[in-house]
Amino acid sequence: MGNKQKIYDKLMEIVKEENVKVDEMLRDHLYTKLGGKADFFITPTSYEEVQNVVKFSNEENVPFTLLGNGSNLIIKDGGIRGIVINLKHLDDISAEGNTVVAQSGARIIDTSYYALKQHLSGLEFACGIPGTVGGALYMNAGAYGGEIKDVLDYAYVVDKEGNLVKRLASELDLDYRTSNIPDNGDIVLEATFNLKPGNYEDIKAVMDDLTYKRESKQPLEYPSCGSVFKRPPGYFAGKLIQDSKLQGTSIGGAEVSTKHAGFIVNKNNASTTDYISLIEHVQKTVKEKFGVDLEREVRIIGEDPE
Repeated sequence: MGNKQKIYDKLMEIVKEENVKVDEMLRDHLYTKLGGKADFFITPTSYEEVQNVVKFSNEENVPFTLLGNGSNLIIKDGGIRGIVINLKHLDDISAEGNTVVAQSGARIIDTSYYALKQHLSGLEFACGIPGTVGGALYMNAGAYGGEIKDVLDYAYVVDKEGNLVKRLASELDLDYRTSNIPDNGDIVLEATFNLKPGNYEDIKAVMDDLTYKRESKQPLEYPSCGSVFKRPPGYFAGKLIQDSKLQGTSIGGAEVSTKHAGFIVNKNNASTTDYISLIEHVQKTVKEKFGVDLEREVRIIGEDPE
C-alpha cells in the first residue's frame, strides 16, 4: 500500500485535518457495532474532494472503500485496508417544484420527511429505511411496496476515474436490491427524485402507519444490520427462518431475533465472526429443510482477523 505517512500527508492536502483519521474503529460507524479498523477514515466536505481522493487512489494504487451510515453492512474483525470514505458531511436536501434533491450522505428517512414538508408524495415507503441516500441507490432500497427506482430521476456520481458524471435512473440497472453502481465503481454524490403533489395529512398518515408497522415488528432495541436476506421468489425469508425453528438461536453474542426472524441482532458483544457464522447456519438449515437458497441482502466486506 506504500508508505503510510506519505498517504496521510497527501490526504491532508485533499481534505481538512479534522476530516482524516488513522486506525479508526469502524464498529463505531455501523448499526451492528461490529468491525475492525480502517487504515484511513476520511469525511470529505465537497464533490471536488471526493474526486481528488479517487484520483489519488488511482495514482498511488491505494484501495478505497465507500461507507455510508453502515445500516446494511457487516465489516469483518480484521478491518479494511487503505482508505475508507464516508460522505456524512454531504447531507444537504432541497426541493424545486415536484423534485427533491438529496446529497448522498443525507439519510433517506430524512429525505422522505423533507418531501412530506413540501407536500410531495412518493417517498413514503422510505420513512423507515435507516440508510443514506447513496446507500439507497446502491441497493435500490425498498419497503412496503415502494422502491427507489419508482421515484429516482437521475444521480450525479464520481466514476472510477474521478470524473463527475450524470447518470439517468434508466442507466443504473435498478432491480430488486441491486444496481450497477458497485460494478461501475461509481460513488453517488446526489440524487434527484421526481415526486407528486399530495395532501400533507394523507402523506403523513401513510408514513405514520408504516412507522408503526416497523417499530412494532422489528427488533430496533438491539444493534443489527437490518434485514439480512433477500426475499426468495415465492417465499418470505423471515417465514422460512421462523418455520425452521431458528428464532432465538445464537452463536456467540449474535442471535436470530425472537421478534422478527429476518433479523440477526448483536445481543451480547458479538464479533463479526459470530454474526457471519450465524448467517451461514441459517442458510444451511433453511436449505436442508425447505430446499431454498437464502441470498444475503446485507454486504460483508473487510479482512479476517490475523
